[in-house]
Amino acid sequence: MKAIGIIPARLAATRFPNKPMAQICGMPMVGHCYHRTRLSQGIEDTYVATCDPEIANYVESIGGFAIATADTHNRATTRTAEAIEHIEESIGEKIDIVVMVQGDEPLTRPETITETLNHFVDPSVNIVNIMGRPDSREQFLDKNNVKVVVDHNQDALYFSREPIPSSWKGVEGIPMYIQTGVIAFRRNALTDFNKLPESMLEQVESVDMNRVLEHGGKIRMVLTEAQVLGVDTPEELHLAESFMANDPTLQRYLNHE
Repeated sequence: MKAIGIIPARLAATRFPNKPMAQICGMPMVGHCYHRTRLSQGIEDTYVATCDPEIANYVESIGGFAIATADTHNRATTRTAEAIEHIEESIGEKIDIVVMVQGDEPLTRPETITETLNHFVDPSVNIVNIMGRPDSREQFLDKNNVKVVVDHNQDALYFSREPIPSSWKGVEGIPMYIQTGVIAFRRNALTDFNKLPESMLEQVESVDMNRVLEHGGKIRMVLTEAQVLGVDTPEELHLAESFMANDPTLQRYLNHE
């Protein structure tokens, strides 16, 4: 099984422009994502998919692979789907599994990425998404964080930026989960997804995985106990840096560059 990692990244962002190149512990955020994906057991190669030369030049300067993609993508998944076509053409073979790691998930652990691969021993699983627990009620209410509810098989039922499930009867015992930007696809599941039109609930929630659910697909959700933090604001960047300072994974690649 040939598995690769792809990190979609772009400089244009409404909430936090130039986010991938924002510095955390002396390294651009996209660099942390690249190294952590590269260190993941089972990932043969790691690529950064971008439409921005600044990001591409940085990635190549540290010995990484940058894949040029169109500047018209609104979704990380569609950018990743374009990248997989370029990569397969370049290497002359088909990829089996692609793990997409969003370029604003600098605290992602290599072990978490590897965990997604283990679930593909089940032939019925086509997409695996990591989820975590919120650190606080404020994090759960934050619309920058996508919430998810799951069924008894740990398959996603729905994704929302609203706090789901409802806590109007109280919060004790409510399973509160936050989606992360670590999503693994069988190659054909990703390319099939890319052929589907954007769905209504995808647009309403601004969550691309709702497209899968609306078309009858399944997404296996896997819970991590690791720190979950997607960086969407300068404030979260500072928070990520404070967490990163005590993260043992950092020392595995800090001097790589």
